[in-house]
Amino acid sequence: MKTLKTQVCIIGSGPSGLLLSQLLANAGIDTVVLDRKDRAYIEGRIRAGVLEQGTVKALEEAGVAGRLHREGLAHDGFELAFDGDRHRIDIKALTGKTVTVYGQTEVTKDLFEKRIAEAQRFFFNVSEVAPYDLKSDQPCVRFRHENEDWTISCDYIAGCDGFHGVSRNAIPSEVLRTFERVYPFGWLGILVDKPPVSPELIYANHERGFALASMRSETRSRYYVQCDLRDDPADWPDERFYEEFARRLGPDVARSLETGPSFEKSIAPLRSFVAEPMRYGNLFLAGDAAHIVPPTGAKGLNLALADIRILARALIAHYREGTDAHIDAYSETVLRRVWKVERFSWQLSLLMHQFPENSPFEKRMQRAEFDHLQSSETASRAVAENYVGLPLE
Repeated sequence: MKTLKTQVCIIGSGPSGLLLSQLLANAGIDTVVLDRKDRAYIEGRIRAGVLEQGTVKALEEAGVAGRLHREGLAHDGFELAFDGDRHRIDIKALTGKTVTVYGQTEVTKDLFEKRIAEAQRFFFNVSEVAPYDLKSDQPCVRFRHENEDWTISCDYIAGCDGFHGVSRNAIPSEVLRTFERVYPFGWLGILVDKPPVSPELIYANHERGFALASMRSETRSRYYVQCDLRDDPADWPDERFYEEFARRLGPDVARSLETGPSFEKSIAPLRSFVAEPMRYGNLFLAGDAAHIVPPTGAKGLNLALADIRILARALIAHYREGTDAHIDAYSETVLRRVWKVERFSWQLSLLMHQFPENSPFEKRMQRAEFDHLQSSETASRAVAENYVGLPLE
């Protein structure tokens, strides 16, 4: 058995784990990062691409925002469309803030590059990961790496290992509570190297289902259509996808659609999920290990990195100032914000999708909500405030 000691052991090297390790490193706090996958796999995962100003600020504080500022696209607004009618939410005019289009894949690459340049200790391709002694002053994480058994002892464990990771399940079942809503459809998404159909995102509700026109850059587009969860991406050749996508966006937008061969195509299920508490002993949950939001509104990555900003603040205060007030308040503080973001993603999902169980009354309620947004600056401002990101507490 090999042993190692660190101050904070981070399980998971996605953007949450990487950002935490960088923010702590900037404060002189030692970390070790574990992951069951390798760097190439982690960097290759296709994820979201709309960053709140708070997320951009966190990446600036981490020292990894240079490429983001060179290549990211600042957006002042986005559009909602309903049966052909369109309403632009002018987020800059309504809130004074903007969002930035910059892919999560690129965020991960930027963080990896800096962490490796600064000699971060990583263990990739680990197995049998198990956090132990979580209520003691020296919790530990056991795992196998390259056919050897390891134990890392530490002060704190950060579970940044996603929905299917081991961290959440290390909390005893009699302590952990979970809340979940699984949506009865998925999003079929493609990536294509063609200019976006619109300079801003368009979320569309059509009688045939939801569609989203998004992008990763000025030359790479990310498009989605609502589909049946039982569908196979192979049943959606590009020609069928573009035909359905154009129909749902409407003829005015579709005239600008440039089609081409897609180089990524997949179906993502939609769910809302929250685990409480987000701290047990000296184990902290962050990001998808504790919560999932539907992709409507682009909150997943932003919510995860907000967790990290709050957790990093708490750990830095412990080591620098000897105060545990933020650590003790971590779960309560984060969960207040998590539920507000869950509410926004849930409400936007209810508005913009076709639900098979919806009655004619519920469909009229969707239309009435859209009409209210069109006619009320106050209602549009509420959407804009949530879209650009709620403040940290």
